Amino acid sequence: MVTRDPHRFVNELDEAAVERLIARLESRAKDAVFTRLFDKYAARLALPPSAQVLEVGCGTGAMMRFLAKRSDFSGKAIGVDQSPPFIEAATGFAQRERVDDRVAFRIGDAHNLDFPAAAFDAVIANTLISHVTEPETVLREMARVVRPGGTVAIFDGDYASLTYAFPDHDFGHQMDVALASASFNNPRIMRDLPRLLPAFGLEVNAAWGDAVVEIGNGSYFKSFAETYAPYVTGAGLLPAEAVEGWLAAQRQAMENGTFFASCTYYTYLAQRS
Repeated sequence: MVTRDPHRFVNELDEAAVERLIARLESRAKDAVFTRLFDKYAARLALPPSAQVLEVGCGTGAMMRFLAKRSDFSGKAIGVDQSPPFIEAATGFAQRERVDDRVAFRIGDAHNLDFPAAAFDAVIANTLISHVTEPETVLREMARVVRPGGTVAIFDGDYASLTYAFPDHDFGHQMDVALASASFNNPRIMRDLPRLLPAFGLEVNAAWGDAVVEIGNGSYFKSFAETYAPYVTGAGLLPAEAVEGWLAAQRQAMENGTFFASCTYYTYLAQRS
């Protein structure tokens, strides 16, 4: 059994799989359950009028598009991602939403950012750190490219807390664990940040957690389940028939109003000394 985080190995996926991930990222970006969490920390970045902001692992660029549309932002936002199709999609979405004068996207590796030191007022990793190969290398790079006094913002889930209701509690727990293992290279990394960030000259100024919960109906967790459940089967973590049965049960629960799913997400705002 070999688990391969699809975002970590996105450049090895076939075109159909990449399109599914693009659809997932855009679906998530339109979900109020999720976007309110970005708005919550974006408002606390305290950016200067001409702020230069970098998002590492920007995916389809949704967070930078949101930032560009904020009335309190008049600077320039840049997003980097390792996936050429993601960057192509991000550029297209920005053009269609007419924010391409304030945002730009380029291919890049979070572990080796092609920017000079102290180039940005804020550096953001929004649901990135759970996927990367070497979290400490990425944190070091983020600290390098943010200016002294600037902000590093890290938002991600603690995917060991991810859970869906299922009548068979034992199998439900197995599926929760399998989903986290198949989808995230570092499912518990947010627990390590209080220890890791100071090592890179980053002082935590604020940190908090938010429970993302859907009861009765599902949208955010519907897309999550449908996107990532196949990776559980692909990794051989659980039998395909059992996974399909679990997924069918989730869809049925959404239809009859008995659905339940939750995960805890955390935000860290750290200042570079």
